[in-house]
Formats: sequence, C-alpha cells, structure tokens
Amino acid sequence: MNELTKIETTLKDWETDQEVRWCPGCGDYAILKAVQRTLPQIGADPAKTVFVSGIGCSSRFPYYVESYGFHTIHGRAPAFVTGIKLANPELDVWMVTGDGDGMSIGGNHTMHLLRRNVNCQVLLFNNEIYGLTKGQYSPTSRRGTTSPTSPGGSVDRPANPCAFALGSGARFIARGYDVSKDLSDVLVAAHAHQGAAFVEIFQNCIVYNKDVFDDFTQKKVAADTQVWAIHGQPLVFGAGKDKVPTKGLARDIETMTLKVVDIVDGDWEAAGVMVHDQTNRSLAHMLVELEFGPFPMVLGVIYDDPRPTYDGAVAEQMETARAKGRGDLAGLLAKGQTWTVDGTAQDPV
Repeated sequence: MNELTKIETTLKDWETDQEVRWCPGCGDYAILKAVQRTLPQIGADPAKTVFVSGIGCSSRFPYYVESYGFHTIHGRAPAFVTGIKLANPELDVWMVTGDGDGMSIGGNHTMHLLRRNVNCQVLLFNNEIYGLTKGQYSPTSRRGTTSPTSPGGSVDRPANPCAFALGSGARFIARGYDVSKDLSDVLVAAHAHQGAAFVEIFQNCIVYNKDVFDDFTQKKVAADTQVWAIHGQPLVFGAGKDKVPTKGLARDIETMTLKVVDIVDGDWEAAGVMVHDQTNRSLAHMLVELEFGPFPMVLGVIYDDPRPTYDGAVAEQMETARAKGRGDLAGLLAKGQTWTVDGTAQDPV
C-alpha cells in the first residue's frame, strides 16, 4: 500500500470499454466487481494504479480495469511488478495471477517477490485447473483430478498457495472466494498492508472444474465449513440456534497442532477456543495447513505483520548515494585491481 492522496471515484470509473471475455458464469466476473468496488473505498487514483498479470484466464484482468495495466508473459509478472515499483515507488501496484501462472512456471518469481517484500498486492486466483489451455490439472489440483493430462486421476500432492507464501517469507496472507460478500474487506486489508500482500481467491471454473469449492462456499453449508479469521475474535464456526457458534478451533497441547472442539451454549472460552492473532506467524502456519474436511476452511486475514519493504530500502540507498554528490564513472571503472594492456596482439606462429 502507498500513502496516496485519496480521490473520489465510483465503480463505473474503474470499468473499461473492453468486452469482458470470460466464460459465462466464471468466478472471475465476481472478483472483478469486488476489485472495482474496493478501489473507490480505498480512494485509489486511476492515474497512479497499475494492474500487472501473466498468462491465464485471470490474466486478462488488466484489460477490464480503467487504470494502467501490463499483460505480461507466463509466470513473469512478479519481475515486472518489481521493476515498476523500483522505477516509481509511488505507484499502487496490483498483481493478478492464477494457480498455474503463479505456482508453476512462475513459482520461483512469486517466491522472490514475497521474500523481498515488494510493496504490492498479489491476487492469486485458484481454480485448481488450467482453464485457458483447456483443463489440464494444475499445481493446486486435488489428488484424483481427472483431466486431459491426468486421465487416470492426478497422483500429485497439491500445492498450498498460502503455505507456499508463508514459507517464502510473506508478511501478509489472506484467503477469500469469488462470490463472497466479504472479499472486498479482505482486499481493503491487503491494500492497507505495507509490503507484499498475498491473497488467495478460490475461483469457480465453470467449464473445467465446476463447483469444486461448493463444499464450503455454498450458503447452506458455509456456516459449518468456514472459519473467518478476524483479529482479536475467537476462531469459531457452526450454525447453532440464533446463529450462535457450536464449534471452534483450540490448541492441542500434546501434538502442538489445532483441533476442533464443541462449544456449549456459546461459551467458547470454556471450550478453550483460540482468539485469532494475525501477527502470530506460528498460528498462521497452523491455520493454512489445516486439511479441509476434518477441519473447516479458514478465510479472511490469516497473517498480517509488516516489515520494511524492498522498494523502500532500494529508494533509501539511492537517496544516500545521491547525497554524496556526483559520481565519477571513469574513476569507478579504474578503481581496484585494474591493468592496462600495451601493444598489439602477436600473430600466431
């Protein structure tokens, strides 16, 4: 996030004249609207906002936001983002990628963007499939996923984007899903973070991986299958009478992991339910590693603990160098172990 002079815009100000070319029913439409709703909330300036993408269905995003945009090459969006922030740190940069673009060919680049803590927002659309290239299994596809490249069912262990981001040194980790009414709040929190803010967004691929997230996104099951991580609030879920939570996440002292506990009469404290601390990296690791099924899906801001940014540190170095006055390039080149070659080369005998 950058300290920008907030201006008044509406969702319409962030819409372009380009035809939105995603499949009818694609979850990308909902994410696009969530972003276009968020930008006016944060007072973003179209003249200082940049969307950068790689290759994939999600990577058409820059065409549909009325701001600066770069549709770059497969997996290399993080390199472009880094260059943009170093060239002009005042720009507010958003990176849009997918589970294939960002976790496969671009995994190495994504890791270094997060490790360096470049001041930007990273939105990783996870539909657990390669949609643009016609439905091959992706790094996040579940075991058993049948596709043109895994006709017998995938035997790969799927990558966990949030665990990957934490392991890469990211200081902000969050999750949401395409049609969630709370997605905009997650994006606002990501923008408020100083540094690389990583947001995994579960996105329904209507053609090649339809309804794969229904087991926790559908309204009829959401209360029993979702935990929204809110700083300072208990990690509870379950739809009891009058919407009083019936279950929660507690620490298992013996295994140093989390466990699901029952809550009686809404007394979550008596059940030992943990209060979410978004600055606790160890807790964040436990939350993102929870296996869905035995555990609910953890959504919201899971980790937020800022550190100095890479582009900020580079800018400080440059200011320090400028303060020393004009440099002497010739003197720099001649400094240290140098030598002069006299005469001309001899013809071979």
